[in-house]
Amino acid sequence: MPNFPLVVDEIDKLAPPSAKVAAEGSSDHDAASQRASQHSRTTSGTTSINVESPPITPRNPTFNIPRNSFSSHSRPFYIPGSDPQTSLTPGASQNAGNGYPFPDVSNSSRSGINSVSTSVADLQKTAFQFYGRTDSSSRPSSARSREAFALPRPRPTTMYSSVLASTTKVERERLKSTMLAEGTVLEKPWAEKRDPATRWAYIITYGAILIGVIGGAARCFFGFLDVPTLSGNLCVVMDENFDSPDGVFGENGKFFREVDMSGFGNGDFSMATGSETNSNVKNGRLYITPTLTRDEIGDAAVDDGYIYNITGCSFNITQGISYTSSLPTQSHNGSAIGSDQTFDLAGYTRACSAVSNITAGTIINPVQSARLTTRKTASIRYGRVEVRAKIPTGDWLWPAIWMLPVDNTYGPWPISGEIDIMEARGNGPSYPKQGSDFVRGSLNWGPLTWLNGVYKTTGWWRLRRGTYDQDFHTYALEWDQDFMRIYVDTRLHHMLDLRVKRSFFELGDFPGVVQNGTDAVILTNPWSNGTKTAPFDQPFYLILNIAVGGTNGWFPDGNEKPWLDGSRTAMADFWRMRGDWLPTWPTDVEKRSMVM
Repeated sequence: MPNFPLVVDEIDKLAPPSAKVAAEGSSDHDAASQRASQHSRTTSGTTSINVESPPITPRNPTFNIPRNSFSSHSRPFYIPGSDPQTSLTPGASQNAGNGYPFPDVSNSSRSGINSVSTSVADLQKTAFQFYGRTDSSSRPSSARSREAFALPRPRPTTMYSSVLASTTKVERERLKSTMLAEGTVLEKPWAEKRDPATRWAYIITYGAILIGVIGGAARCFFGFLDVPTLSGNLCVVMDENFDSPDGVFGENGKFFREVDMSGFGNGDFSMATGSETNSNVKNGRLYITPTLTRDEIGDAAVDDGYIYNITGCSFNITQGISYTSSLPTQSHNGSAIGSDQTFDLAGYTRACSAVSNITAGTIINPVQSARLTTRKTASIRYGRVEVRAKIPTGDWLWPAIWMLPVDNTYGPWPISGEIDIMEARGNGPSYPKQGSDFVRGSLNWGPLTWLNGVYKTTGWWRLRRGTYDQDFHTYALEWDQDFMRIYVDTRLHHMLDLRVKRSFFELGDFPGVVQNGTDAVILTNPWSNGTKTAPFDQPFYLILNIAVGGTNGWFPDGNEKPWLDGSRTAMADFWRMRGDWLPTWPTDVEKRSMVM
């Protein structure tokens, strides 16, 4: 809507009332003329209403009716000639002789409607002073929105009252210290002369920052150069993307299924089978999946009165060389692929069959799983190994990616060594002894079968946001005669970073004589004929498996654990408490499996 200047009749200009008592010797006509001359605000040209004059409260009962400030037909004040009890309407007749409510104001001084021109700003300010608000059509929408939540200004209580915004800045007296005597002047030498120490403070501060930045950059640079890497050209020994089951488990497949029920020296509660239910290839991925033995033979057979003979037992091939403990039937030196020794019937029976007897507290291995190796197809002596995998979810599951020597050159485990690229637990993060948010890497080695220096060469990496069973991660080994590094995803996330600067016998700092029961054993260096990297200077092959439980201490004894490692009925105790751990095993094969 266009804004037109408001034109007000000369007669409608507001003048404050004056005393009606005429001075002595003056007539009423002179007094009226004097009042008219004092209260007239007519000037030549454009004028504005003086906001400093005290406004007069209109006596028209309709003065609170909002009017369009930009319409020439509206009257912001009383119109002479109209009845004070009658509403004002545009076009109403004006009685020039009626001065109600101020009859003493002469009509002759009013020149008409076009005699006064008022700016919009003055009009808004003046209308606000008289009526407490202005027409909403003359204000921007933002102002109207703010006014909708603002308290209204107080109305004038008298005809001389006005409501004006205070523009005077209040100067408050600053508080003075009571410790200063009156008239004391404080000296401020820093305002007159700059303290030289200030300059040194800036120099020292920014100098320290600069030195820190330079030192950090130098540390990163030399740290990058200090990271050892594999030198020379590396040739690919094995590269498997699991495109076809025939290339993995076929006649010329790269992986060999070890079939065994003995627990592989760790007292595992699972048996390793050759069934496709427990290991298979699908959609370009390799799956190792634990299942329950009762699904095959029933609950009653697992607990009592059943003899289970596993199909395709591989003990006659491995001869127990791949066990991670020293057993009476285990040879001290031999090949992992066959042996010239006589057939061990007792070892074969223990590895390939089991009997459930509730009286003796023995049961059939309650879980079936798989153990895949490259012992027949691929091994390396120094180099790099990478496996991209997702660990399984479920209490007491023990997924592992690790390596064992092809030949026990220096003796049985751990004398010939073991490389654990990744070991984990399927228990959730709430498990107090490192659950699925941790992965570990370590080296097992020692001069005797019961003396292991693994505690000196072990480490772990924690995933602070999430768990390793929710996504795939790359587990890697970099191995040379000068260093061994085990890490997850990136070299910065290393679980073990070992620089081989002296032999492992010196690293172990073993005593000269150790006690084995009642016998004293003099320690000698079993790796004296090897290099400083011995026993890790021989070919090793890769193993992928999921174990369940065990009595070797991987799951430390505690209140949360349903069995004790030293118990003769540990496996039966574990199975008896299946109501606690079995619900944590997902029914979804993708989540319960180790997927590579």
